[in-house]
Amino acid sequence: MSFETLLYAVDDGVCTVTLNRPEKLNAVTPRSIEDLIAAFDEADRDDRVRAVIVTGAGRAFCAGADLTGGGGTFSREGVTAETHRDGGGRVTLRLFDLKKPVIAAINGPAVGFGITMTLAMDVRLASSAARMGFVFARRGVVPEACSTWFLPRIVGIAQAAEWVYTGRVFDADEALRARLVSRVVEPDALLPAARALAREIADHTSAVSVALSRQLLWKLLGADHPMEAHRLDSQGMFWTGRGADAYEGVSAFVEKRPARFTLKPSVDMPPFYPWWENRS
Repeated sequence: MSFETLLYAVDDGVCTVTLNRPEKLNAVTPRSIEDLIAAFDEADRDDRVRAVIVTGAGRAFCAGADLTGGGGTFSREGVTAETHRDGGGRVTLRLFDLKKPVIAAINGPAVGFGITMTLAMDVRLASSAARMGFVFARRGVVPEACSTWFLPRIVGIAQAAEWVYTGRVFDADEALRARLVSRVVEPDALLPAARALAREIADHTSAVSVALSRQLLWKLLGADHPMEAHRLDSQGMFWTGRGADAYEGVSAFVEKRPARFTLKPSVDMPPFYPWWENRS
């Protein structure tokens, strides 16, 4: 597929989505939002895709919203408060329901939406050149992209509050200390590290198992009691345990050979999936 504001490529099970407005530090426009949602839709449909990497072209990951429109950048004409939907939230909610794991390869500055969109991704790797910031209070607006839900769950409420209230920009080492990112590597090593992680998923796991596991992890973050996890675990084990991938996974382990998983998330998800849709 081709997109106006990003590059989309699938290679040996790994989809790479590259924000591609380097002359604007990959700043986000309404077109960018639609392209990102369409790209994640395509990755979800394509059973060749086992993992997704998101990165930026040029020296930046994403400089947040494109502010060249001036003071009215965030003004929304023609809609009401009741009908307006934040574009960043549309992206992170799409990521939240994705069946494929997503790795952010943060290659440079990532501020505003540039960092909030990564919060719905599963793993964030950062270049030592990366700088991040939840700068909304310094622009007179509030955090978007559902980040007030995601960020405290990742780094805790105190750290989230400090970053959000000050709006300051911080470096990759601070992000690592707070566990916002999993690793900091040199710039040249960033994409190889992201690809190695994606390949480990693609080469050694069941696509259906990963899809279900991803949704169990994310959707149960707000559960009130472990019994909710127990009920879903029980259904998951019942259905996957009788599936072809379970037979293959156990047989491959016993026979000391690589597993050849065949089930596809597009057609082989168990009947209780997606169990959360009645909460929309």
